[in-house]
Amino acid sequence: MINSPRVCVQVQSMYVETQSIPEEERYVFAYTITVRNLGRHNVQLVGRYWLITNSNGKETEVQGEGVVGEQPLILPGNEFQYTSGAILETPLGTMEGHYEMLDHQGQSFRIAIPVFRLAIPSLIH
Repeated sequence: MINSPRVCVQVQSMYVETQSIPEEERYVFAYTITVRNLGRHNVQLVGRYWLITNSNGKETEVQGEGVVGEQPLILPGNEFQYTSGAILETPLGTMEGHYEMLDHQGQSFRIAIPVFRLAIPSLIH
């Protein structure tokens, strides 16, 4: 069994009221992601895949190279943090996915990003 590098992903999401127009079914959410390299070697984030689901069950897939125009190299013990956003037609939804990573030998591996909620504050219990 191959040991994949130890990478931790943390997500914090928030509703962006100033950019949202509920009467036009436009709900804007921002999310900040921190990717920590807990291993002993460099890792590089080279791609992303997202599955975004609104509360009506509509799914949108997003994939591409890197994140926010970067393919960051993360040194051992360091982290990379970025903020991005998603627009939903409903006040509640979820995101989940994975990052495509490269280890220090150029071998590709995936890091799962567990499902997280996008919700306007009045819906959070």
